[in-house]
Amino acid sequence: MPSRARRLVGDICALCDQWLDPTLRHCLDRFDKRLYEQAESSRNHLEQQRCFDSRNLIQQQSAGFIQSFASRLREAFEQMGTNDDEQASHQMTLQSLSLLDRNEHELTSALEKHAARIEAHNGPVLSELSYRLAVLVGAPPLEGKHLPPGPLSLAHILRDASEAMSLPLEHRLVLLQVFETSVGDAIVRLYDGINEKLIADGILPQLRAFPAARPVHGPAHGAAPAATQPAATQTPTPAQPTEQRSEPIAVLETLRDLLSRQRVTASGPAPVYSGRTATSDELQGALSALQQHMIQVTDQTSRELRSAQRLHEELLLQLNAGVPAGAPRMQLSTEQGDTVELVAMLFEQLAQQLHHGPNARALLGNLELPLLRMAIADRDFFNQREHPARQVLGKLAETVNDWLDGPDGDTDPQLLGKLSQLVERTQQEPPTAGLYTSLLADIEHHLSQLSRKAQATERRHVEAMQGRERLEQARRRADELMRERFAVSSPRGLLRTLLERAWTDVLALNLLRHGEHSDGFRQQLRITDQLLGQFPVTDTALLRHEVETGLQQIGMNAEESEQVAQRLIGTEPSIPETPTIASPDDVPAETTAPEAASDIAPESEKATPSEAAAPIIVPAKPRPSTASAMADPPSATDLALRLKQRQRLGEHRGQEAPVATNAAVVPPLGLREARIHNRLRQLPFGSWFEFIDPTTGESTQRKLAWFSPVSGNSLFVTRRGQRSDVMNLQELARAIATGRVRELPPQQENLLDRAWHSLTASLLRPSPSSQPEVRS
Repeated sequence: MPSRARRLVGDICALCDQWLDPTLRHCLDRFDKRLYEQAESSRNHLEQQRCFDSRNLIQQQSAGFIQSFASRLREAFEQMGTNDDEQASHQMTLQSLSLLDRNEHELTSALEKHAARIEAHNGPVLSELSYRLAVLVGAPPLEGKHLPPGPLSLAHILRDASEAMSLPLEHRLVLLQVFETSVGDAIVRLYDGINEKLIADGILPQLRAFPAARPVHGPAHGAAPAATQPAATQTPTPAQPTEQRSEPIAVLETLRDLLSRQRVTASGPAPVYSGRTATSDELQGALSALQQHMIQVTDQTSRELRSAQRLHEELLLQLNAGVPAGAPRMQLSTEQGDTVELVAMLFEQLAQQLHHGPNARALLGNLELPLLRMAIADRDFFNQREHPARQVLGKLAETVNDWLDGPDGDTDPQLLGKLSQLVERTQQEPPTAGLYTSLLADIEHHLSQLSRKAQATERRHVEAMQGRERLEQARRRADELMRERFAVSSPRGLLRTLLERAWTDVLALNLLRHGEHSDGFRQQLRITDQLLGQFPVTDTALLRHEVETGLQQIGMNAEESEQVAQRLIGTEPSIPETPTIASPDDVPAETTAPEAASDIAPESEKATPSEAAAPIIVPAKPRPSTASAMADPPSATDLALRLKQRQRLGEHRGQEAPVATNAAVVPPLGLREARIHNRLRQLPFGSWFEFIDPTTGESTQRKLAWFSPVSGNSLFVTRRGQRSDVMNLQELARAIATGRVRELPPQQENLLDRAWHSLTASLLRPSPSSQPEVRS
């Protein structure tokens, strides 16, 4: 490139770098939120894990992604105007034919549709940009992927830059969707900035290119809009009305028209005021004085002053504070009065949407006058949905409504203090778009921290519930295996208590850790059969050691496990390989006690005469030098009582009984309840429910974080991820049928949008038949 073109390309690349960094960071933040929403609504734990893995990749490689995107865009600018036809033909000769990959086709199709939609919304400015950049490199108008900042080129750069993150195809499609929504509103600023830079340097300053006629929704392919010729002196064409129709609707004028109709219907035409109309600066000064006055009054007086009528009166008092008696009074213009009334009505609707107490309403009310100053200074507050002040108002309302509750149900003082500081900035600094952009970034940063903490807390509770579910299933299976063995041989005394309580937990723990078909679990079953006498004992010392080790795995201390094993099996013989063989007459009295007969050989009562005459294996007595021999060991009855009083695996003191134990006494569901139950089993995780207290009538919103398709147990959490309720889906179906619980539909609109719709509905309510009159 010539030196001038090279300098201009460098300046354009610098503009692109300034635009890219905040835009891509905002895009990645929204992509992270979309992945979390997909994870919490998915019923497949594998899909949830894939979403969380992609989120980790984004958090770790976001800086590298932004840097790669910027470097690829700069490289595209440096290669403008190069003829790559020979290179493409050379590549075609080297490549072999193959079937098109389906994933590749889906991604390419999504890229082209994305580019077509953005080109349809930015046709004229893109046409001018294609001509001006073509002048720099002496080429025809740049189109498609040959236009570096064009939508198709940016989409391909996004695709290449995201390759390093190795995201799944469905997540890459989500990233493309988020990129389109994030870039679609901001890319026009980049195009305008590049055009202004080129015009300032004398590149086609009189150019007014326009795209050819095209459908409203754009073509089905990703080609750039066709521009005819750089008609600097052409007259407007029929395409100009189409551009006018695509401009944003004048929301302020529409609301003023509705407000005028309501006034005419209620009290006739608006009165005509005499006197001078206040200028914008005078009105800003009056609002600033009234704002300082509201800080000094009580909360109740402040709320009264914020109503539409009182606010209008107080502003007139502030404007005429220094006017001499008899002089003409200063009045608000029609547009100023309508703006004051509309902002006051908007905040009234927002206050009705909130479910919090006076702290939340006072915090939101303190933002009314600063936003009124912004609305008077900038008409785009009403007309642009993405206006920074409107976004701050929406984010603050949602934060107050959703997050002001602390972990214990009380107001979170830390969050309240943070939001109060942000509102104080609006009261102390002049109303500018930069101020509200900074406030929006602060609120979003604080909200992201709250969301991450809530996600981590909720995930811990879900994992704990899943662990309890797996443990409960393992205990049921262990109980089934133990009942099968009891049906063959029914033990008594200490052995039965041990097997029913502690040893069942040992089996469940090994089943949970290693699985039913593992060697470790088979070894535990073999020990169970040896204790029941259904499997021969070749090494009593090894059996005793295995029993002690198993009991210690479930939390029993070493001394108690040794006492239980000693009472059941006895002490280690002097020569373990050759155990002592004794006749029934040589067995000591304490060994032939009922508990010994039932513990060591419980099946001997049902044995045949030939089996009863078989010799009994009796281990040697403990050596008197050991510590256990010096102290009197507890009796079998004492050990059995200790085992019965011991906590089971996974249970806590005072814990309620599992839901599954009462399943037999629960009455069957009715027809309506069964339909609700089937509907609940199809709900995605993350659905919200409203619980109504039958005594007080208060309602609380809880999120369904997880439920088990096997047992039906469900977990509800608060907004902060704290565990709230654990109930079975059948209980939940009955509660919904009786009206104690209500499923909340997914909210497609935020709190501010609902307030806008309520405001419009209130203005449309009279439904006058006459046309609006012109106000003087």
